[in-house]
Amino acid sequence: MLGQRVIHVLNGPNLDLLGVREPHIYGDRTLADVETACLRELDGSGVGLIFRQTNAEHEMIAWLHQARVGAVGIVINPAAFSYAGYPVLDALKMCDCPIIEVHISNIHQREEEWRSRSIMTRSVTAMLSGMGVDGYALAVRHLLQIDCRNSRSQAA
Repeated sequence: MLGQRVIHVLNGPNLDLLGVREPHIYGDRTLADVETACLRELDGSGVGLIFRQTNAEHEMIAWLHQARVGAVGIVINPAAFSYAGYPVLDALKMCDCPIIEVHISNIHQREEEWRSRSIMTRSVTAMLSGMGVDGYALAVRHLLQIDCRNSRSQAA
């Protein structure tokens, strides 16, 4: 992917168990299904995909540092980092591209009140919450539209 324009899709803790973990909340589709849907959105666009998941905060920070400059955009599901991942928040603030925060469930309707307060919203361009895993592909599509508009305005 070196030199190629890319969208980074970054997933936080426990999303490696998507499809198995609490399917009544998160559904039965896996991260592999999500990656396939994102690739489908990018088909023919000339934009590549870097798709990752980690349970380690330091790894997420390193990936954000890699995406910091020059990415078409970042789609991030910070998962549990949403509530206390201040180092992740600081890394997001350093990024020069559009960032879309995605949550599979509607975090504002969850029983635990703390789940409704993502600290990441302070540094993201937009948030999708409660659209299931379809939110990822919609986020990728939106980043492509932003990139296309920016490319046209730079060419004019």
